[in-house]
Amino acid sequence: MASLPETNKSLGQHWLTDQAALESIADAAEIHSTDIVVEIGPGPGTLTQLLVKRAEQVIAVEFDAQLARDLPKRVKAENLEVVTQDILSFDFTSLPPFYKVVANIPYYLTSNLIRVLSESANPPQKAVLLIQKEVAERVTAAPGDMSLLSVTAQYYWEATLGALVPAGLFTPPPKVDSQVLILEYRQQPLFDDIDTKAFFRTVKAGFGQRRKTLLNSLSGGLHLDKLTILQTLAVAGIDPQRRAQTLDLTEWNNLYQVLQAQ
Repeated sequence: MASLPETNKSLGQHWLTDQAALESIADAAEIHSTDIVVEIGPGPGTLTQLLVKRAEQVIAVEFDAQLARDLPKRVKAENLEVVTQDILSFDFTSLPPFYKVVANIPYYLTSNLIRVLSESANPPQKAVLLIQKEVAERVTAAPGDMSLLSVTAQYYWEATLGALVPAGLFTPPPKVDSQVLILEYRQQPLFDDIDTKAFFRTVKAGFGQRRKTLLNSLSGGLHLDKLTILQTLAVAGIDPQRRAQTLDLTEWNNLYQVLQAQ
Protein backbone atom coordinates (compact mmCIF):
# COMPACT_ATOMS: atom_id res chain seq x y z
CA MET A 1 0.00 0.00 0.00
CA ALA A 2 1.19 3.53 -0.74
CA SER A 3 2.32 5.87 2.02
CA LEU A 4 -0.38 7.17 4.34
CA PRO A 5 -2.28 10.31 3.28
CA GLU A 6 -2.28 13.41 5.44
CA THR A 7 -4.97 13.41 8.13
CA ASN A 8 -7.66 16.07 8.36
CA LYS A 9 -7.76 17.19 11.99
CA SER A 10 -11.22 18.76 11.62
CA LEU A 11 -12.61 15.34 10.63
CA GLY A 12 -10.96 13.60 13.58
CA GLN A 13 -8.87 11.34 11.35
CA HIS A 14 -6.33 8.95 12.89
CA TRP A 15 -4.94 6.12 10.76
CA LEU A 16 -4.57 2.64 12.23
CA THR A 17 -1.91 0.50 10.56
CA ASP A 18 -1.13 -2.08 13.26
CA GLN A 19 -1.94 -5.42 11.66
CA ALA A 20 -2.88 -7.23 14.88
CA ALA A 21 -5.31 -4.45 15.84
CA LEU A 22 -6.85 -4.42 12.36
CA GLU A 23 -7.23 -8.21 12.45
CA SER A 24 -8.97 -8.00 15.84
CA ILE A 25 -11.57 -5.61 14.38
CA ALA A 26 -12.21 -7.81 11.36
CA ASP A 27 -12.31 -10.95 13.51
CA ALA A 28 -14.90 -9.40 15.86
CA ALA A 29 -17.24 -8.93 12.88
CA GLU A 30 -17.15 -12.68 12.13
CA ILE A 31 -17.32 -11.99 8.40
CA HIS A 32 -18.38 -14.82 6.09
CA SER A 33 -17.81 -15.06 2.34
CA THR A 34 -21.51 -14.28 1.73
CA ASP A 35 -21.60 -11.12 3.89
CA ILE A 36 -22.23 -7.58 2.72
CA VAL A 37 -20.09 -5.26 4.84
CA VAL A 38 -20.45 -1.50 5.14
CA GLU A 39 -17.18 0.08 6.20
CA ILE A 40 -17.55 3.58 7.59
CA GLY A 41 -14.65 5.97 7.11
CA PRO A 42 -12.18 3.64 5.38
CA GLY A 43 -9.55 6.38 5.20
CA PRO A 44 -6.39 4.97 3.61
CA GLY A 45 -7.91 1.49 3.39
CA THR A 46 -5.81 -0.41 5.93
CA LEU A 47 -8.90 -2.16 7.30
CA THR A 48 -10.55 -2.30 3.87
CA GLN A 49 -7.71 -4.55 2.67
CA LEU A 50 -8.77 -7.19 5.19
CA LEU A 51 -12.50 -6.81 4.67
CA VAL A 52 -12.44 -7.33 0.89
CA LYS A 53 -10.65 -10.64 1.41
CA ARG A 54 -13.35 -11.93 3.74
CA ALA A 55 -16.67 -10.50 2.52
CA GLU A 56 -18.73 -10.95 -0.62
CA GLN A 57 -18.93 -7.17 -0.99
CA VAL A 58 -17.55 -4.16 0.88
CA ILE A 59 -19.36 -0.83 0.58
CA ALA A 60 -16.94 1.81 1.84
CA VAL A 61 -18.69 5.04 2.84
CA GLU A 62 -16.19 7.90 3.04
CA PHE A 63 -17.01 11.55 3.78
CA ASP A 64 -13.61 12.86 2.62
CA ALA A 65 -13.89 13.18 -1.17
CA GLN A 66 -10.15 12.92 -1.81
CA LEU A 67 -9.82 9.76 0.27
CA ALA A 68 -12.85 8.29 -1.51
CA ARG A 69 -11.29 8.97 -4.91
CA ASP A 70 -7.97 7.42 -3.87
CA LEU A 71 -9.35 4.32 -2.14
CA PRO A 72 -9.81 2.17 -5.30
CA LYS A 73 -6.16 2.87 -6.15
CA ARG A 74 -5.04 1.80 -2.71
CA VAL A 75 -7.32 -1.23 -2.48
CA LYS A 76 -7.69 -2.95 -5.83
CA ALA A 77 -10.62 -5.31 -5.40
CA GLU A 78 -13.61 -6.09 -7.62
CA ASN A 79 -15.87 -6.50 -4.59
CA LEU A 80 -15.21 -2.95 -3.32
CA GLU A 81 -17.72 -0.16 -3.86
CA VAL A 82 -16.86 3.35 -2.68
CA VAL A 83 -19.58 5.84 -1.75
CA THR A 84 -18.69 9.47 -1.04
CA GLN A 85 -21.21 10.48 1.59
CA ASP A 86 -21.84 11.40 5.20
CA ILE A 87 -22.79 8.11 6.87
CA LEU A 88 -25.50 9.85 8.91
CA SER A 89 -27.44 10.49 5.70
CA PHE A 90 -26.69 7.11 4.09
CA ASP A 91 -29.76 5.08 3.02
CA PHE A 92 -29.39 1.79 4.88
CA THR A 93 -32.71 0.60 3.47
CA SER A 94 -30.96 0.29 0.08
CA LEU A 95 -28.97 -2.65 1.46
CA PRO A 96 -30.06 -6.27 1.69
CA PRO A 97 -30.99 -7.43 5.22
CA PHE A 98 -28.41 -8.92 7.60
CA TYR A 99 -25.51 -6.80 6.38
CA LYS A 100 -22.72 -5.89 8.81
CA VAL A 101 -21.07 -2.60 9.71
CA VAL A 102 -17.37 -2.30 10.50
CA ALA A 103 -15.78 1.04 11.31
CA ASN A 104 -12.90 2.92 12.81
CA ILE A 105 -14.83 6.12 13.39
CA PRO A 106 -14.00 9.59 14.70
CA TYR A 107 -15.03 9.97 18.31
CA TYR A 108 -17.52 12.78 17.73
CA LEU A 109 -19.59 10.53 15.45
CA THR A 110 -20.26 7.68 17.89
CA SER A 111 -23.52 8.65 19.60
CA ASN A 112 -25.22 9.84 16.41
CA LEU A 113 -24.10 6.76 14.48
CA ILE A 114 -25.43 4.36 17.11
CA ARG A 115 -28.73 6.24 17.09
CA VAL A 116 -28.98 6.15 13.26
CA LEU A 117 -28.15 2.44 13.09
CA SER A 118 -30.55 1.65 15.93
CA GLU A 119 -33.48 3.52 14.46
CA SER A 120 -32.96 2.39 10.86
CA ALA A 121 -35.77 0.44 9.20
CA ASN A 122 -33.00 -1.93 8.06
CA PRO A 123 -30.41 -2.12 10.84
CA PRO A 124 -27.27 -4.25 10.49
CA GLN A 125 -27.25 -7.64 12.13
CA LYS A 126 -23.91 -6.69 13.66
CA ALA A 127 -21.83 -3.53 14.05
CA VAL A 128 -18.19 -3.53 15.12
CA LEU A 129 -16.99 -0.03 15.94
CA LEU A 130 -13.54 1.09 17.03
CA ILE A 131 -14.28 4.06 19.27
CA GLN A 132 -12.93 5.96 22.26
CA LYS A 133 -12.43 3.51 25.15
CA GLU A 134 -14.39 5.67 27.58
CA VAL A 135 -17.37 5.82 25.21
CA ALA A 136 -17.27 2.05 24.60
CA GLU A 137 -17.42 1.57 28.37
CA ARG A 138 -20.36 3.99 28.58
CA VAL A 139 -22.28 2.03 25.95
CA THR A 140 -21.82 -1.25 27.83
CA ALA A 141 -22.30 0.25 31.30
CA ALA A 142 -24.27 -1.54 34.03
CA PRO A 143 -26.95 0.07 36.24
CA GLY A 144 -25.28 2.63 38.44
CA ASP A 145 -23.40 4.10 35.50
CA MET A 146 -26.11 4.07 32.84
CA SER A 147 -26.71 6.98 30.46
CA LEU A 148 -29.12 7.76 27.66
CA LEU A 149 -26.51 6.33 25.27
CA SER A 150 -26.21 3.03 27.13
CA VAL A 151 -29.99 2.61 27.50
CA THR A 152 -30.45 3.32 23.79
CA ALA A 153 -27.71 0.93 22.71
CA GLN A 154 -28.74 -1.88 25.04
CA TYR A 155 -32.41 -1.54 24.13
CA TYR A 156 -31.63 -2.36 20.50
CA TRP A 157 -28.41 -4.38 20.79
CA GLU A 158 -26.46 -6.87 22.82
CA ALA A 159 -23.36 -4.79 23.50
CA THR A 160 -19.95 -6.20 24.45
CA LEU A 161 -16.39 -4.93 24.53
CA GLY A 162 -13.68 -6.25 22.22
CA ALA A 163 -9.96 -5.56 21.95
CA LEU A 164 -8.29 -2.51 23.47
CA VAL A 165 -6.29 -0.45 20.94
CA PRO A 166 -3.71 1.88 22.55
CA ALA A 167 -3.43 5.44 21.26
CA GLY A 168 0.19 4.84 20.23
CA LEU A 169 -0.88 2.48 17.44
CA PHE A 170 -2.51 5.34 15.51
CA THR A 171 -1.00 7.95 13.19
CA PRO A 172 -1.15 10.57 14.56
CA PRO A 173 -1.84 9.21 18.07
CA PRO A 174 -5.10 10.48 19.59
CA LYS A 175 -5.10 11.67 23.19
CA VAL A 176 -6.92 8.58 24.48
CA ASP A 177 -7.01 4.84 23.91
CA SER A 178 -9.65 3.18 21.76
CA GLN A 179 -11.66 -0.01 22.15
CA VAL A 180 -13.65 -2.27 19.90
CA LEU A 181 -17.39 -2.14 20.61
CA ILE A 182 -19.40 -5.12 19.36
CA LEU A 183 -23.14 -4.57 18.81
CA GLU A 184 -25.39 -7.49 17.87
CA TYR A 185 -28.89 -6.41 16.88
CA ARG A 186 -31.70 -7.96 18.90
CA GLN A 187 -33.73 -9.94 16.35
CA GLN A 188 -36.54 -10.14 18.91
CA PRO A 189 -37.50 -6.90 20.71
CA LEU A 190 -36.37 -6.71 24.32
CA PHE A 191 -39.94 -5.97 25.42
CA ASP A 192 -43.33 -6.68 23.85
CA ASP A 193 -46.01 -4.11 23.01
CA ILE A 194 -43.87 -1.02 23.28
CA ASP A 195 -44.09 2.35 21.55
CA THR A 196 -40.39 3.10 21.15
CA LYS A 197 -40.87 6.87 20.87
CA ALA A 198 -42.93 6.99 24.06
CA PHE A 199 -40.48 4.70 25.84
CA PHE A 200 -37.53 6.95 25.02
CA ARG A 201 -39.53 10.06 25.86
CA THR A 202 -39.68 8.64 29.38
CA VAL A 203 -35.99 7.72 29.42
CA LYS A 204 -34.92 11.14 28.11
CA ALA A 205 -37.01 12.83 30.79
CA GLY A 206 -35.29 10.73 33.44
CA PHE A 207 -31.83 11.64 32.19
CA GLY A 208 -32.74 15.26 31.50
CA GLN A 209 -31.39 16.33 34.88
CA ARG A 210 -28.96 13.58 35.88
CA ARG A 211 -28.11 15.02 39.29
CA LYS A 212 -31.72 15.18 40.35
CA THR A 213 -33.84 12.35 41.70
CA LEU A 214 -36.25 10.56 39.40
CA LEU A 215 -39.10 12.32 41.17
CA ASN A 216 -37.79 15.72 40.11
CA SER A 217 -36.38 14.85 36.68
CA LEU A 218 -39.48 12.95 35.54
CA SER A 219 -41.83 15.60 36.88
CA GLY A 220 -39.97 18.32 34.99
CA GLY A 221 -39.26 16.30 31.86
CA LEU A 222 -42.77 14.87 31.45
CA HIS A 223 -44.57 18.01 32.70
CA LEU A 224 -46.46 16.03 35.32
CA ASP A 225 -47.06 17.03 38.94
CA LYS A 226 -44.94 15.35 41.60
CA LEU A 227 -47.86 13.51 43.18
CA THR A 228 -48.59 11.79 39.86
CA ILE A 229 -44.91 10.84 39.49
CA LEU A 230 -44.80 9.56 43.08
CA GLN A 231 -47.79 7.34 42.42
CA THR A 232 -46.34 6.17 39.11
CA LEU A 233 -43.00 5.24 40.66
CA ALA A 234 -44.76 3.45 43.53
CA VAL A 235 -46.75 1.27 41.12
CA ALA A 236 -43.58 0.58 39.11
CA GLY A 237 -41.77 -0.42 42.32
CA ILE A 238 -39.08 2.26 42.01
CA ASP A 239 -37.82 4.46 44.85
CA PRO A 240 -38.49 8.11 43.87
CA GLN A 241 -35.13 9.13 45.41
CA ARG A 242 -33.16 7.04 42.93
CA ARG A 243 -31.44 8.62 39.94
CA ALA A 244 -31.81 7.69 36.29
CA GLN A 245 -28.36 6.12 35.97
CA THR A 246 -29.26 3.42 38.54
CA LEU A 247 -32.21 1.94 36.60
CA ASP A 248 -31.89 -1.15 34.44
CA LEU A 249 -33.86 -1.59 31.22
CA THR A 250 -36.56 -3.71 32.86
CA GLU A 251 -37.21 -0.92 35.36
CA TRP A 252 -37.45 1.63 32.54
CA ASN A 253 -39.99 -0.63 30.86
CA ASN A 254 -41.99 -1.00 34.09
CA LEU A 255 -42.05 2.78 34.45
CA TYR A 256 -43.08 3.24 30.82
CA GLN A 257 -45.88 0.67 31.12
CA VAL A 258 -47.33 2.37 34.19
CA LEU A 259 -47.23 5.78 32.50
CA GLN A 260 -48.94 4.36 29.38
CA ALA A 261 -51.70 2.84 31.48
CA GLN A 262 -52.62 6.17 33.06
